[in-house]
Amino acid sequence: MNISRIATALSLIGAAFILYIGLSYLITPETIATGFGLPEWPKGDAVAFMNLKGVRDTASGVLILALLAVRQRFALGIVMLVLALIPTGDMLTVLSWNGSTAAAFGIHGLTAVLVALAGGLLIREHNTSNKKVAEPVPAAAVA
Repeated sequence: MNISRIATALSLIGAAFILYIGLSYLITPETIATGFGLPEWPKGDAVAFMNLKGVRDTASGVLILALLAVRQRFALGIVMLVLALIPTGDMLTVLSWNGSTAAAFGIHGLTAVLVALAGGLLIREHNTSNKKVAEPVPAAAVA
């Protein structure tokens, strides 16, 4: 399997995963929220913040799919590196609010690494495909 296929697979898996998470936060936030890693979830009007997470995650997944669809792989690589900041921030939030260390590193940290890896592979793919191969000098020109 080459770099392009690995990067595409990671991007598609990431998009599917984050779309599932985002839509779950929009449709049934009370069932998915407990897996985030925080010790306690807001109740009442504060639940609206879960909708914000749902919108953010859904938009992130759609962005990945859109860039793949229009074959903007280098741009997707840059976007993936930036998007890796979201699970990194989530990990730091869980850790700083005395949440589950396992969830912080196992869910959010691992996600950040995989998203950054996909971004790096997409950028590497672009850089290696753009290298010019030196054309051989015709024998007549050497003489």
